[in-house]
Amino acid sequence: MIETLLKQIPALSNYKDVIQIKKGFSTDEKYLIHTNDGNKKLLLRTFKLEEFESKKKEYSILEKMQEYNVTCSQPIAIGQAGNRGYMITSYIEGKDAGEELGKYSEQEQYNIGYEAGQELRKIHQFAAPNHVSCWHSRKEEKHKNYIDSYLACGIRVKNDDKIMNFIEENIHLMKERPNVFQHDDFHVGNIIVNNKKFAGVIDFNRYDWGDPFHEFLKIGIFSREVSIPFSIGQIRGYLNHTEPDEYFWRLYSLYLAMCVFSTVIWTLKTVPDNLNDMLDKVYTFLEDHDYFSELKPKWYTEEIYV
Repeated sequence: MIETLLKQIPALSNYKDVIQIKKGFSTDEKYLIHTNDGNKKLLLRTFKLEEFESKKKEYSILEKMQEYNVTCSQPIAIGQAGNRGYMITSYIEGKDAGEELGKYSEQEQYNIGYEAGQELRKIHQFAAPNHVSCWHSRKEEKHKNYIDSYLACGIRVKNDDKIMNFIEENIHLMKERPNVFQHDDFHVGNIIVNNKKFAGVIDFNRYDWGDPFHEFLKIGIFSREVSIPFSIGQIRGYLNHTEPDEYFWRLYSLYLAMCVFSTVIWTLKTVPDNLNDMLDKVYTFLEDHDYFSELKPKWYTEEIYV
């Protein structure tokens, strides 16, 4: 079927080889395409036609990222072929940082994290369009819905009352926060490395708009388990090598606390078989903060990497 589809896509008329990529939670079908044009590599995503409008928005996001010199996939073509939509981008050579960082020295891990943080800062230059409502009203409404669903779902997280109280005491901090483009899935699994260097960021399809500091909660859930030096580097790179202050850690902790309840509901709806694994991650970051009696996580150190 894929060969038939490829023949209907003008930009891939000179393809030489095609390899399916089976990774991630996306419903897209992904293929690595080798072309006859100097053995160039491209990434092809195919998707249902009803997703075409949302994919066009994602494609325009990638175009915008080029304006800010973000190291990510370059958009090449988008269209329809048969009963499928397709998007073609450049292919970033390398491997998933989540699988590779453990093979590197701590300094190399830190350096990659530092560069990732600098890239994230570039991404956040893109201000939300005027039609996007303010961050705090959207986030508060989502949180209320997640809490209602959590209270009805039958799953209970230890000390959930303490977590909810911490949120209520700090939720007002969202009111003055910027409203910018969020990658919204920025962690080691969406960072590509090559030859022990940062090579690019991928998977912009879950993007949102809101507080740039909200991006850092994925460190607490995913990245810190893989590489603490990377995680520290990402924070420092974003903050131009300055130490995060209490305001940063308070917002970081607020978003992690909110994430306790959204994680339970998202997992139950999307990948219920993974619930125990996701709860393990939740308890890891809850213990990192002693259930938010501490703002700065236990893993963060001010040890200086060169």
